[in-house]
Amino acid sequence: MLFPHSSAALTPPMGWNSYDYYDTTVTEADVRANAEVLARELKPYGWEYAVVDIQWYAKDAGARRAEFQYIPFGDHAMDEYGRFQPDPARFPSAAGGRGFGPLADYVHSLGLKFGIHIMRGIPRAAAHRRLPVHGTPYTAADLADPSSICRWNPDMYGVRAGHPGAQAYYNDLIAMYAAWGVDFIKCDDIANTNMYPHAPYSGRAEIEYLHNAILHSGRDIVLSLSPGPALIEQAWHYAQNANMWRITDDLWDKWEDVRAMFDRCELWQDHVAPGAFPDCDMLPLGRIGRGFGAERATALTRDEQRTLVSLWCLFGSPLMLGAELTQLDEFTKSLLTNREVLRLLPPSFRARQLAKDEAGAVWTCTGPAGADGQPERYLALFNFCAQPRTMAADTAAVPAWQGAAPAAAARELWTGETLPLPGARLAANVPPHGVRLYKVEG
Repeated sequence: MLFPHSSAALTPPMGWNSYDYYDTTVTEADVRANAEVLARELKPYGWEYAVVDIQWYAKDAGARRAEFQYIPFGDHAMDEYGRFQPDPARFPSAAGGRGFGPLADYVHSLGLKFGIHIMRGIPRAAAHRRLPVHGTPYTAADLADPSSICRWNPDMYGVRAGHPGAQAYYNDLIAMYAAWGVDFIKCDDIANTNMYPHAPYSGRAEIEYLHNAILHSGRDIVLSLSPGPALIEQAWHYAQNANMWRITDDLWDKWEDVRAMFDRCELWQDHVAPGAFPDCDMLPLGRIGRGFGAERATALTRDEQRTLVSLWCLFGSPLMLGAELTQLDEFTKSLLTNREVLRLLPPSFRARQLAKDEAGAVWTCTGPAGADGQPERYLALFNFCAQPRTMAADTAAVPAWQGAAPAAAARELWTGETLPLPGARLAANVPPHGVRLYKVEG
């Protein structure tokens, strides 16, 4: 089933997001520099979105980072209708009420698409000042629900579900973003409103308002919902209203985070469809952490990084890179430009977990039939252990491969190594926390 409001995300979106390196402090110069690298080095491989993450409207972002990630009652750029605007000190082209239009135009000129992060709801400052909601007889105070707040960001109140001005508010907001040229919206505090354990889906109505507002705008805008973990019992509702939704909280460069994603992918693997993708979160690769006061190269080993990229591609997650692209190293680039691995993203290819225990997991992937009438076949061996070990799988036991020609050899997509297959058994030595991802050939 296709997502009804966007033809832009029939395959998992791929791009760059400012959060993992810059946190709240990204500037226009930073976005332009990273977009240029994205266009030059990665766009030929399918990477196309440049996304400005959280608090682009904050005039004091990062000023008290030792105390707060998000400063309570911070100084925010806002128009007369209570709509956040890019901070002109950080985004000079936004001056004079131009918003993100000039920056989006620049990103588009590179052949890329432009995205922004927003928070669910209506700004608290707009409600306190009773600012008018553009195009309606209501004020922000009329729409604001002060009992609906975010646990970790103090900028917003939720919008009152069912209020006669609620949909009009979101229509106007999205119309402004569409006029700026926005192609991608990441909305936060909405996939799981984790301030309220008894009501973790209290943002349901606002998801629908966003969905309807994008339809109303007439622009193809990808809708991404955060944070996770998304609620499996709401899988149908996510797919009806969004292109992607986070199935985990923030994922960082720790093996424990990567290992946990195998459990989440097992839970969500039946809900990957064209235009609707469970999201494993950003790729914490390359150089990250400057805005958090901990700039570093990713702490994941090279084998752990290959494991992460392999799982994300097999599962069908969107791919959003958080690295500082102007410092892109050759190994990280090799992960992001492996055409054979990236090619496994759905919908043309469909992967399934074949087996999993405490020591490792086996995934299979089946692609379209070739000229010989045989489907493309892939098999991945993932080692969860801290030491290398031999892993094996029986290619004849894969349900989707029944009736296919017997496997004769297997070629590993990261190393290029080719193995003969005696009978149907594929056995390989897999490094610690590593993967061996094979194309099985008849």
